[in-house]
Amino acid sequence: MSIVDGVGYLASVLVLLTFCMGTMVRLRTIAVCSNVAFVTYGLSAQVYPVVALHVILLPLNLVLLARMVSVLREAKLAAATDLSPAWLEPFMHTKRLNAGEVLFHKGDHADSLYVIASGVIELPEIDHQLSSGELFGEIGLFTLNRRRTQTAVAKTDVRLMWMSANEVKRLCERNPGLALYFLRLTATRLTANVDRAEKAYEQGSMNGVGQLS
Repeated sequence: MSIVDGVGYLASVLVLLTFCMGTMVRLRTIAVCSNVAFVTYGLSAQVYPVVALHVILLPLNLVLLARMVSVLREAKLAAATDLSPAWLEPFMHTKRLNAGEVLFHKGDHADSLYVIASGVIELPEIDHQLSSGELFGEIGLFTLNRRRTQTAVAKTDVRLMWMSANEVKRLCERNPGLALYFLRLTATRLTANVDRAEKAYEQGSMNGVGQLS
């Protein structure tokens, strides 16, 4: 077997390996290697249609690889610092609500998470408001019954960015490292809700004591 044939077999094996990768970063990395191998093989064997195809695919895979590495880096940074949802924006869709419009009710099926691009969302059950840049709706996605834990109402005209539950699932399945962000976000949100409920209870108890006295 000649060296040229060996490069061709190597390129074919690399293509096969792309179907065995568990994450998008590994898949794109192997795909880049296979593109390089096929270009080398095509030039050596003078199979120019193969060269043309992989000359086109190589920069495409490099761009997608760079994008995914950047997303992973930003997600890990967000998970370690302020839990900013900005890294999710390239994967999200947009939606608008008018003031007073209900986005979902408590107990509804949870099928999406949201980031507020502009405006204010109110959670009336806990008397709390969310403003621009905040992510919400993620807790219901990770509960067993997939139900909303709060009602969300547009207090003003609102522009939302949203991602479906299936899109979140695929994103985490392809890149398990992203699950850390959602784990920390959910845990932080639950802790904040508990603290808020405890403060409301304590305030109510103090008011009750004041009225009795």
